[in-house]
This record gives sequence, structure tokens and C-alpha cells, in this order.
Amino acid sequence: MIKQYDVEKLREVSRQCRGDILKMTTVANSGHPGGSMSSIDLLVSLYAFANVDPKTPWDENRDRIVVSHGHISPAVYSTLANYGFVNREEVLAGFRHPASIFEGHITRGIPGVEWTTGNLGQGLSAGVGFALAAKIKKRDYHVYVVMSDGESAKGQVQEARRTARKYNLDNLTVLVDYNDIQISGHAHDVMYVDIKAEFQAAGWNIVEINGHDHEQILAALKIARNDAKPTAIIAHTIIGKGVDFMEDKPDYHGKPLNKEELAKALEQLNIENDVDKYMKVRNELPTRPHDKLKRSYEIEINTGTPRIYDKSTDNRSALGRAIADLATLNDNVVAVDCDLKGSVKLDFLDKERGDRIVELGVQEHNAATISGAMSADGLVTFFADFGVFGIDETFNQHRLNAINNTNLKIVVTHCGIDVGEDGKTHHGINYVGAPLAWYGFKTIVPADPNQTDKAIRYVAKEYGNYVVAVGRSKLEPIKKEDGTPFFDENYVFEYGKMDVLRDGGDGVIYAMGSVIPNVLKAHEILKAKGINVAVVNVSCPHNLDVNILKKYSNFVVTVEDHNVYNGLGSLIAQKFIEIGLLPAQFMKLGLEDFPVSGDSKLLFEIYNLSGERIAQAIEEKMTL
Repeated sequence: MIKQYDVEKLREVSRQCRGDILKMTTVANSGHPGGSMSSIDLLVSLYAFANVDPKTPWDENRDRIVVSHGHISPAVYSTLANYGFVNREEVLAGFRHPASIFEGHITRGIPGVEWTTGNLGQGLSAGVGFALAAKIKKRDYHVYVVMSDGESAKGQVQEARRTARKYNLDNLTVLVDYNDIQISGHAHDVMYVDIKAEFQAAGWNIVEINGHDHEQILAALKIARNDAKPTAIIAHTIIGKGVDFMEDKPDYHGKPLNKEELAKALEQLNIENDVDKYMKVRNELPTRPHDKLKRSYEIEINTGTPRIYDKSTDNRSALGRAIADLATLNDNVVAVDCDLKGSVKLDFLDKERGDRIVELGVQEHNAATISGAMSADGLVTFFADFGVFGIDETFNQHRLNAINNTNLKIVVTHCGIDVGEDGKTHHGINYVGAPLAWYGFKTIVPADPNQTDKAIRYVAKEYGNYVVAVGRSKLEPIKKEDGTPFFDENYVFEYGKMDVLRDGGDGVIYAMGSVIPNVLKAHEILKAKGINVAVVNVSCPHNLDVNILKKYSNFVVTVEDHNVYNGLGSLIAQKFIEIGLLPAQFMKLGLEDFPVSGDSKLLFEIYNLSGERIAQAIEEKMTL
């Protein structure tokens, strides 16, 4: 690495990188050479300046570098290759090939790459998350975010700016590649944004430079490193810089050069044209996907002693108390709130360990990404919100968290129709279905406060992404038939376990979450009429126990306060088909439209989810 900041050497590295950018995009016949050429001088200087070492790329004390506009991956890969982080030959031949780790947008897990990006406007939030993690862990590493001017129009960027200033993240520096070009033309014509003014309004320090002058870049980085608040370096650049026919041309934003153009460009750069060699290697690459890169870490945590509730308690309070317990026992536990701590019960944490709650106000998108980055950087992170905001509104942010293999615990309350009078805009009825599209996320829907407590302590010690979804109202602890708590001190939560709450041979009701008490009531009503149906609690709808399904499969009813099209009923039906079982009768009870406003008890009645209505529906079905 160039740590002496020899400017002539930096210029030479930039020249070589420009050649590599053009070669790999031509070999792949795909990619974004223009923006890569405008960013390359920034990246070459930054990776020389920052505390990152190819010999120890994952050292805990390394600086973190996030490149938000991930489509400039050719610039990132060429920089890493020329500094010895990755193999240059593999980059040039494998770029954008399925068998290669060097994907079209940069990928976390490649040495020197902290965060998978590509969805524009999220990188600054990730950088804020890493910078917050450093503060919480009392580490002195610096965080750098390289981003584009075009993505600065996104609202999430402004959310991240405000957060950085609120928490005085003097360990955060942003470099804006200001080339004034995006896909549709000049950025100021597509959507005018006064980037400098917006950073200033958020309270940042501003440095403006020529983004192709290594001396200016290094001087700005030194200023930013020593400033007492977050710093934005606005670097004025030229798309396609270094090749005259590419400069300031929007056409080259996402268009590789053909062979004739490449030859002309390499001649200008005084770079050998050996592209045929890399094309030959590429043609010999196997037709298969590469092994996934999954960065993770060992979790060290004391989960404490589970609480046992013997009185009516809302699941959200049990959730909040468990998080507070964990944070009291462990310095690596943190929770993120969006102005709802009283409702999602993070107020327990605020009272017990106020230094472990990050309050972001009404900034759900920013909060979701920050939470993911913090969780990736060694903190057991709980992102708490209402179901409709924490799942539906932040869908894309959590999708990116899944891609980054984070260690995030999304805890959402007010799920189903239990939100009541707030109505259809607030009923979260997609808390099981939506996370199915975030590959690797596991969803838990606890049945009562006791199971909720155990579930929270379980997810805290397991690396991975989880959704824990609960309702709003108070629930009586579920009892065994002898009157003792079902989820007692001897109960061990296991992901994928299905709990037989009541046995029966005439059929079965599979249910989850807030409807469980109603289902148990339906069981009693039917039993009094001589109909004995089993009741099975499905707390992990994404991981169904086949043995239980095989045992209870004659007359099947599913009950959920979730939409019926991608919820519990659909998942169970799909699993029955997969294992070759076709129940004699199968009935799904749940929501088929956006529910109206009203007291939750009335809504359970209206939508046929009360104990009486469930029993009636089953009895009618059995007598057909």
C-alpha cells in the first residue's frame, strides 16, 4: 500500500486502474465505465490514506469504507487489485461472470468491501451505522462513504445526514463524486439538488475539491480526519475522465466500449491492449454460480434468566423487558427506535440502559439500514417498529440487509388486526409473507408473553436475521390443561418447533400469534359439542415440522390475523403438497382485504376470527 502519499505513484495507480476499468467492462460487455473513471482518483487516494491493509483486511480496528453507488464496481475492483487486496487477473477475466465473486455491484465479503451496495441512497445510512457502532464499542476507526451526486436526491440520504449530525459522528467522512451525470442526462437537469447546502443545513463541515487532484483529495481527507463533526468532501469530477471521447458523455454511464473504442482509449492511456487474453480466460470459466461470500462473527452474550408471566400481559411488553434485560447484561446489545419507544416498549430499555437505544425519529428507511450495518459490525441489534412500518415500508432496506448477511433482529408490534382503531393504514398483515422474499430471514410469531420472552433471548444468541412479530393487546399466558403455564421455566424455544397445545383426533387447527386464545376458545366450544380438534401453535411459519403435519393432517384448519394469500395457511398448504399429503378437508381463515378501523375484539368478530366464529366455521365445514 502507498502510505507515503507519493502523488506521482497515486497518479500512476489511477492510470493503471483506468485501463483495468475499460478492459474488464469490455471483456464482460457490461458495466459502468464512465462513473468508474470519474471516481477512480478518489478511490485510489482513499484506499492509500485509510487504515486498511490487504494483509489483514478484516482487522477489527480497520477503517470502514462504504461505496454507496455500487455500480462503480470496476473502479473499486481495479483499486483493490492494484493494492493487493484481490487478484487482478481474476478481476479482469471474471467481472460480472456467474462463477466470479466480482459481481456487477460490489459485494460485502470481498477484502476491502464492507457493504454490498447497488440500491442507491442507502450507503450513507450504512456508513452512519458503522460510525455509530464504533462510538458504541468505543473504537477509534474512521468510516468513509463514497457516493454519487445523483443518489443525493433520495430522501434517505437526508435522513442519514441528520442522524450523523445528531450523534456528532466526527468519525464519518463522505466523499461525493460530483460528475453531474446520471442515466437520463445531467444530474442538475434530472433533479436539481444543492448538495453543499443540504450538507451545511444538516450541520456538516464542507470541503470542496477537484476530485481528480490527488493532492487536494489527500489534504481534504486529512482535514476530515481531524474535524470535530462529520465532514462532506464534495469532489468535482468528470465522467469518463482520462479518455477524451468519453468525458462528460452520459452515454458512457452504463455502456462498455467496443473493441475499436477500447483500442483507442488504451492508446490514449498508454496501456497495453491485452484484452484478448482475458476474454480467453473468461470463456473457460465454469457455468455455475460462485460460492456465496458470508461475513459473520461469533456472538458472545449472556441471555440471562427468562421471565415467567402468570398474569395477563401484552407480548410487546414481554419483548421490551427481554431486550432491556439483555442490554443490562451485555454491552453489545443495542436497539433502534423510530419515535415509538412507548408503543413498542423500548421505554424499558430507555430506563434501564439509555445509552443503548438509538432514537432516529420518523426515519424508518434510514433506521432499517443503520440497524443492519450496526448488526454487521458486531452489535446485536434490535430494530423495533410497528409491523406495517418495520416490514412493509422498509421492505427494500431489509432486502439489502439480507443480501449483506447481517445479524439484525426486527421486532415488530401491532401486527395483524390487533392495532384496532388505527385502521387499514396501520394493520400490519404481511409480517409472515413479506420476509419470505428476504432470503435467509427467519420469522417468529410468539403465542404469549412467556414464549415471547424466550424467543427474544433465543434470537439474541443466534447469528442471523430474524423477525419477531407480536400484537398489541394483553394476553393471558397460555395454560396446559392442568392450568400451569405451557411455556414454563422448563420450556426451551427451538426454531421450527411446533407446540401441540391441545390434542384431538377429529381435526386440527394450526394457528399463530394473537389468535391463539381465540383458537383455544373455539377448541373448548367444539369439545363441548363432541368435536375434539387438536390445536397446534406454529410460532415459526417459515420452518414447519413435517412430523407434526403428518400426524395432524385429516381435517385441517389454519387461523391467522394475516392475509391468507401468503401467510400461515398458504405455507402449510404448500408444505402438504411438497410431502405428498392431501388432507380430506382444508380451510383457511384469515384476512382477504385491508381491515377497517375498530376495537380489536370487534374486528376479530367481524373477520370470523373470534372463538365463536372459528368454532362455527369448523362445525359447518364438518357437517357438509
